[in-house]
Amino acid sequence: MVHLKLLSFLLVIFLLTGYEAASQTQVVKGKILDAKAAYPLIGVTVTLANSDPVIGAVTDSNGNFRLENVPVGRQMFIVQYVGYKSITLPNILVTTGKEVVLAVNMEESVEQLDEIVVTAGSDKDLPNNELAKVSARTFSLEEVTRFSGGRNDVARLATSFAGVSAPDDSRNDIVVRGNSPIGLLWRIEGIPIATTNHFATLGTTGGPVNALNTNLLRTSDFLTGAFPAEYGNANAAVFDVNFRNGNADKHEFTAQMAAFSGLEFMAEGPINKKKEASYLASYRYGIASLAATGTSATPFYQDFSFKVNFGEGKLGKFQLFGLGGISSIDFLGEDIDEDDLFANPNEDAFVDNELGLFGLSHLLRLNKTTFLKSSIGFSTNSNKYQQDNLITNENGEVVNKYRATNADNTENRYTFSTTLNKKFNARWSLRSGLLMEQYGVNFKTTDRDNRVNIPDQNGDGIPDFFNTVRNVDDQYILTQLYSQAEYKFSDVLDATFGIHTQYLDLTEDTSFEPRLALSWQFKPNQRFSVAYGHHQQVVPAPVFFFEETMPDGSSMRTNDDLGFMKSDHFIVGYDRNIGNDWRLKAEAYYQNLYDIPVESTPSSYSVINEGSDFIFEEKQNLVNEGTGFNYGLELTVEKFFSKGYYLLMTTSLYESKYEGSDGIERNTAFNNNLVYNLLFGKEWKFGPGKRNAWTFDTKLTTSGGTPFTPVDLEATRQNAGREVRMDNIAFSERYDSYFRWDVKFGVRLNSARKNVSHQFFIDLQNVTNRENEFVRRYNEVTDEVNIVDQIGFFPDVMYRIQF
Repeated sequence: MVHLKLLSFLLVIFLLTGYEAASQTQVVKGKILDAKAAYPLIGVTVTLANSDPVIGAVTDSNGNFRLENVPVGRQMFIVQYVGYKSITLPNILVTTGKEVVLAVNMEESVEQLDEIVVTAGSDKDLPNNELAKVSARTFSLEEVTRFSGGRNDVARLATSFAGVSAPDDSRNDIVVRGNSPIGLLWRIEGIPIATTNHFATLGTTGGPVNALNTNLLRTSDFLTGAFPAEYGNANAAVFDVNFRNGNADKHEFTAQMAAFSGLEFMAEGPINKKKEASYLASYRYGIASLAATGTSATPFYQDFSFKVNFGEGKLGKFQLFGLGGISSIDFLGEDIDEDDLFANPNEDAFVDNELGLFGLSHLLRLNKTTFLKSSIGFSTNSNKYQQDNLITNENGEVVNKYRATNADNTENRYTFSTTLNKKFNARWSLRSGLLMEQYGVNFKTTDRDNRVNIPDQNGDGIPDFFNTVRNVDDQYILTQLYSQAEYKFSDVLDATFGIHTQYLDLTEDTSFEPRLALSWQFKPNQRFSVAYGHHQQVVPAPVFFFEETMPDGSSMRTNDDLGFMKSDHFIVGYDRNIGNDWRLKAEAYYQNLYDIPVESTPSSYSVINEGSDFIFEEKQNLVNEGTGFNYGLELTVEKFFSKGYYLLMTTSLYESKYEGSDGIERNTAFNNNLVYNLLFGKEWKFGPGKRNAWTFDTKLTTSGGTPFTPVDLEATRQNAGREVRMDNIAFSERYDSYFRWDVKFGVRLNSARKNVSHQFFIDLQNVTNRENEFVRRYNEVTDEVNIVDQIGFFPDVMYRIQF
């Protein structure tokens, strides 16, 4: 009903705005910097392609430019400067509701001979971090909102890229090249954060709903292997997210409502125009059921994000930024269906979460070739879980209940980072830095579940006391140092090499991690790249701080001497531009993982399989003796948006294996073998001046079945219903292959008389209503192993107004 009312409201808006009869324009402005020195470039020419009369501007002493009267629609801009590689910026969406602000980095030419044109739209494999030569891609706000099935979630956007697998509709965990999601590093404005998700739990990086508001994002990087030396404490991938600055000249507002992500309001504008100081803030309130993620329970979640840019003065440039979110959900057993993905009909469960990040950054330009950027930050991730077991009579009626579990876990991080960047000349540049994180952990779990052998002396069905499962209050420091240089042999051949080191004071372990990469554009439209990276990562906190209960009732940590988990990445890449808009990209990789925690006695368990669920297995006496490997081939065929349409096709073929302490080679939990994505989108302009557009987007995804460990039904029945898996044949079976097709229809409207723009879409997710398998688990109600399916058809509706 809510969706129908919203649709009616939007149709009224269309009727009011669609027949206005005047042409509309907008301001396009921005700042242009040297890519290596981050110094403003004066006198750069920026022109609107194919404009007559010519619409253009020249950058001032601060590197700023401003173009007036740019027609709405998708436009192309040309950026030129003597001694630098010219840049073409295609497909810039101009609307009436918001000024366009561009941030452009120009690269100085080494040879300074023939002009070299870099088309930004067709070099999506070239990230913002110019030191990343392979396995990297930028992503933008428009892509997050454009692609079908994305739910305005930057993590789900990544599932469209080669090498990424996520055959799970209920969570946005990112599986990269067969690696566990715990190997992912999230960074916001250079500050590491454990997770950006509501309803997240300790040690995981994913969740059902992302608290990261995509409307605040500027173009950011996603790296999937052999990443540069500045990134540490990650074995799988890096999400390097940056918030954009608010409009420094004009107050602007955005209001948005979506079925999945909720109600949202954003404001931005100037603080001090002379200093280019600005603010940007957004608040979001979750209004919808999480039916889209597989439960009928009603959630509550809110988040707030902001960035304040104080401008640049004699003391440098200061920026304040933050992200905060709270979420809660109550799973009431009597109201839960037995096919619920998260809940148990025999339990009442109450989940509360908090996450936050607060940081201050400072940029000091020491001269035209050197800058120092430093940040201090605080982040927190807290989750509470309470479970009441329900006691029923022979008719299935609840006659009593008792508190069975209390869990209260908090991880706080205090972070300091500093980076010195020096451009010696057009050929040489160096980046070195320090990152220190002080972790404060407070984990407490008590349990008196009637299946953990706690006595019931009075026979009322309620265990007599709580057993303390975990009680941790500790802190430790992780220190990271890195240095990485880039040398350009010519405008078509360059190399990077660097070292990353880490020191964990809790175990006194030190890592030494070399990184190397070479990029050779041997033809104007073809590039060959190779890279190697050694990476190490701290063991996840739920594993590291596991406490074993001793016979005398005391607790002992049996895993706190575990060292870093390690991996070697080897990557070969080939890129070919086919014409102006098409690109072919292929990468082959091999990853060797070792020193992975496994049990000290022979078993199939390995930490390599953790991270795709809300909880970790509780294992004691682990040792760094496990191994694993991933290898595969990735192919991307992409037609960037032009002539009214785009296409993206990605194929990933891979193998992901591991060995536990029993020495048997098995599939990892993430070895789907095949992932295929096909995305297509088309726009049709209409209205006076062709300022409005109908939009159509679709995405088709399929992957091989996910490996799983079958349930031992008889052992489960003998264990009072506590599920027992056949660990001796771990991950020997597979769920059925995954298939999903999403279709999105939308309209974009630009007012002719006011600075207002509207966007509406309806995203029909899983239009075939495919019943993809979620899990095969023991059902206490049926006393059998039942198949639980993922969500079926789900429509996501969004309306956005900018003014």
